[in-house]
Amino acid sequence: MSETLGTSRLLALDKQHVWHPYSPMPGQAAPLVVDSAAGVRLRIAEPGGGTHELIDGMSSWWSAVHGYNHPVLNEAARAQLDRMSHVMFGGLTHEPAVRLAARLVEMTPEPLQHVFFSGSGSVSVEVAIKMCLQYWRSLGRPLKRRLLTWRGGYHGDTWQPMSVCDPDGGMHALWSGALPRQVFAQAPPSGFDAPPDPAYAAHLSEMIARHAHELAAVIVEPVVQNAGGMRFHAPAYLATLRDACDEHGVLLIFDEIATGFGRTGTLFAAEHAGVSPDVLCVGKALTGGYLSMAATLCTSRVADGISRGEVPVLAHGPTCMANPLAAAIADASLNLLLEQDWQREVKRIEARLRDGLAPASDLPGVRDVRVLGAIGVVQLDHRLDAAAMATATRAAAREGVWLRPFGDLIYTMPPYIATDADVTRICAAVRAAATAA
Repeated sequence: MSETLGTSRLLALDKQHVWHPYSPMPGQAAPLVVDSAAGVRLRIAEPGGGTHELIDGMSSWWSAVHGYNHPVLNEAARAQLDRMSHVMFGGLTHEPAVRLAARLVEMTPEPLQHVFFSGSGSVSVEVAIKMCLQYWRSLGRPLKRRLLTWRGGYHGDTWQPMSVCDPDGGMHALWSGALPRQVFAQAPPSGFDAPPDPAYAAHLSEMIARHAHELAAVIVEPVVQNAGGMRFHAPAYLATLRDACDEHGVLLIFDEIATGFGRTGTLFAAEHAGVSPDVLCVGKALTGGYLSMAATLCTSRVADGISRGEVPVLAHGPTCMANPLAAAIADASLNLLLEQDWQREVKRIEARLRDGLAPASDLPGVRDVRVLGAIGVVQLDHRLDAAAMATATRAAAREGVWLRPFGDLIYTMPPYIATDADVTRICAAVRAAATAA
């Protein structure tokens, strides 16, 4: 099938054959057809012919921080294609992966020193959990195999990550009873700037102390619980977790797949608390949204512990691990981020989001409005069913913006290159979507 499909034919084939994320099969609502993308804009093909543009208020699920069709990233891809697009990583290595690993170690908090590449955020969490389980098994403590997290979190759609997503309100409640049984603390109190609650900090410490004999690790999303509800919490709770894990001999995993690379206003969200995990997961913005790639970083303590075990290797090896093309683009993307004043741009977007979303507080049906870094959230007082989500999405599109609401949330994570005018339009679209929902 080499000929160009017309939009109507494409949509018909899509409905017949393509299973979209979090959607029934066949699909009930026709997706928009993206013909091309550049900067912060998606060019949408219309079934009757012609196109129109939408500002992408989602950064393609928070990954396209530099926008689309960026000349620097395009050139990095072309240059690497001329050398090699892929080679297996078992027994071989290559410059793009080595350069990227060194860059990630340099960027991330001490004492993270070792990098394991994978193809997606969910798999990076699988690898993180496997690291921690194997660490304790190697040290002769195989019963330390459970995980503790707090409610309201989301860590991916594969098996172990699903087990540490919220077991009741999350999208994976369907699998209760089949997934490994983990330990859940109460959700952290809301509010990035809220004073830490001593009672909640004591609750976290007590839970870790009580279950330390069976815990391999604690895993949380630092500062922002993303797909679990876009909730912000005080950074001080991360320090509580670090202290309790150190006291009771438990490893600490931070999932920064969504928050890494500047999204919350610091390069990594953990920096708000001045603490570092034993294991760190990154992804999404790593390649600027060009290709799927993720990484799991760990300390020398974790790596050395695994290496001393009966099985002295981490038994994991994705086929496309450390893909040279993805690694070259990721290295260029991180260069692009660090060579600009990304903090100024994120603060600029944050200020525009605060101004533009503040009026949403007065809309009927709005429960809360919150902003942190380049994240803007309008929380409704009711959950959206499929029809209401479609209505809200269409309302945003009429304002010239692509948004994808979920649950009780209308939210945006704009690309860092979004101009003030772009963010103003995105805020108007969020307000329109909240009104329509």
